[in-house]
This record gives sequence, structure tokens and C-alpha cells, in this order.
Amino acid sequence: MLKAGIVGLPNVGKSTLFNALVANAKAQAANFPFCTIEPNVGSVSVPDERLALLSELSCSKDSIPTRMEFVDIAGLVKGASQGEGLGNKFLANIREVDAIVHVVRCFQDEDVIHVSGSIGPTRDIEVINLELGFADLNQIERRRERLKKQVRTSDDAKNEDSALEKLQLALEGGNAARHVELNDDEQKLIKPLGLLTAKPIIYATNLSEDDLAKGNSFSEEVNLFAAKEKAETIKVSAQVEAELIELGESERLDYLQGLGVNEGGLSGLIKATYRLLGLRTYFTTGEKETRAWTIKEGMSAPQAAGVIHTDFEKGFIRAQTVAYKQLLEAGSISEARNRGWLRSEGKEYIVNEGDVMEFLFNV
Repeated sequence: MLKAGIVGLPNVGKSTLFNALVANAKAQAANFPFCTIEPNVGSVSVPDERLALLSELSCSKDSIPTRMEFVDIAGLVKGASQGEGLGNKFLANIREVDAIVHVVRCFQDEDVIHVSGSIGPTRDIEVINLELGFADLNQIERRRERLKKQVRTSDDAKNEDSALEKLQLALEGGNAARHVELNDDEQKLIKPLGLLTAKPIIYATNLSEDDLAKGNSFSEEVNLFAAKEKAETIKVSAQVEAELIELGESERLDYLQGLGVNEGGLSGLIKATYRLLGLRTYFTTGEKETRAWTIKEGMSAPQAAGVIHTDFEKGFIRAQTVAYKQLLEAGSISEARNRGWLRSEGKEYIVNEGDVMEFLFNV
């Protein structure tokens, strides 16, 4: 399951946003630092209108969306990498995530305390990024110390130490590990460390209801910072998301349109995460179920089959596939076949966004 870790300073709206994104989660949202004392984890269905249409076409008994998991981490403060606040305990909880969602406070509210006494998006971002960098440096230094003896006799150890040296120099210079160019072998060697600054990042500007549509000077400051990092940004409002939970579908749309936006934060955040990680969706459909599957861009048909089960990849023979829009236009798999739109593809086929697939394989 795709995982995103939500980080930020205390009182930026992380837990309020988490509660709203994961409606059944039980993260405590309160106006004081460290109200989240254990990492909260919740999964959500990835919204996709194509799933319902395919399910209707196939008269499926079940419709199963792909899912995404959010991990809400307690507010980090300056010195967190050295144990300040709730310290390294919480940094460790995001080493397993695929991407980091960094929530940045971009709203004014005298009733909600800011740990630094004022709103300062760039300053706040740099505090968090610095702590993530320090935590990575600690990891790298400890790992290099353990490799000292191995580098004399092991090529893998030499290559890993060389990669770690590149990363260490970058981090000491104030740069993130994600900006260091490593080859595929080096990436595999350092992956077990789960370096925090190597993870793709999305800056979520937490705005008031009034500023959600157009943003404000604070969110523009974040946009400029993110552009230099080539990172994703998204506008969200924890306040609005919390209110949406109480509304029905039609009321939600009316409310959002009244604010001048087309979608809620969950949909926008998932789309941003998919773009950031280069993810795609394909479908399987039939009378039993219609299901969405998440894969990485560039995956071949056997690799996509392996997402369902490793045996599908090992015993792959071929795939029957048709583009989502063509299947809807044809109205059925048999008609898509009659029109020549249902294709038989082999091991070299690269799966496209929205492909509807059936795999043939040897057990």
C-alpha cells in the first residue's frame, strides 16, 4: 500500500488534517504541542470515478479501489534529531513511507499558538528540513563506521561507502539526499537506511477557508521555496476538510464550489502524490469484482501482473488489454474484441494509465 508520512511543526494543523483525511482515525487534535504522542496510521480509498463506471458495465458484485495510507507524526521542533521535543522516536516512524507530506501553516489565528510566535513558512520549512537532514547524517555516520572493516574486502561495502560519502557531503552542505545523483546499484545499497531527505516531498500549505481558492502571501512563499527544490505543492485547508466530513456528497460539491475550488484536499493530495512518485492505475473487471491496481510508470505487463500476485509474474504468458475509454465506448469486452480494440500483449508491453487487463499465466 502506498504510504505518506505527514510531518510539520506543532500546531500547523497536521492532526486536524489527518483526522479529516482519514475520517475514522482517532488522532487527537488539540491546541498544544505534542498532542499526538503515538504515530497515527489510517488508510483511505483512492477516489476514482472510472471504477464505478467499469463496475456498472461488468455488473460486478464488488468494486474495490486501491488504497493509500497516511501516517501522522507528532510535531517536530528544532533539535528533534537530538531528542528535543519527542525526538528521534517519531523520525523513525516515517522511514518506511514512500513520500513525505510537509504541512506548513499559512493561516493567521490568534487562538492557535505558533511555537515560534509568528507565521513564517520558509523558516518553519527549514526547521523541519534541517532536523530531517541531521537525522540522516546520524544514520550515515553510524553506517559508515560499521562499514570500515568491510570495505577492505567487499566491493559492495566499498560501493555503499562511496555512495554514503556523496550523501554525507551533500547533507553537510545543507542539501537533501534526494538531490544527489546515484546509480541504480547505489540506490539499492542505501535503500535500507530509509533516509528521510531522500524521500519525495509535497508541501501542503494549510490555509484558512477564505484563502483556499487563491492562496495568500504565505502560500506563495512556500510555492517559491518548493519551485527551487522541484517539489510538489498543494493547497489544503484542515478547517474545510474537517467540515466536509459532516456533509453528504452533493452538499460537499456545493460547499467546495462556493469556496471556488473543484475538489477536496484528499483527492488533490492523492493526485499530487501519484504525480510525484510516477504512479499509474490499471483495472481488472468482471462479474465477481472490478478492481483498481497501482503500479509504477514504465512497468511491463508481467510486472503489473505481479502486483496482483507474484505467481502471475512468474508464470506470465500474455495479457488481454483494452483502453478504459474504448471499453466504455464499446459497452462490453466482446464488443471491444469485435472492434479490434481488445489486444493481446506480451512480456514487453508497457502498461498505460487506465488499461483494463486480464492476465493469462501458468501456475
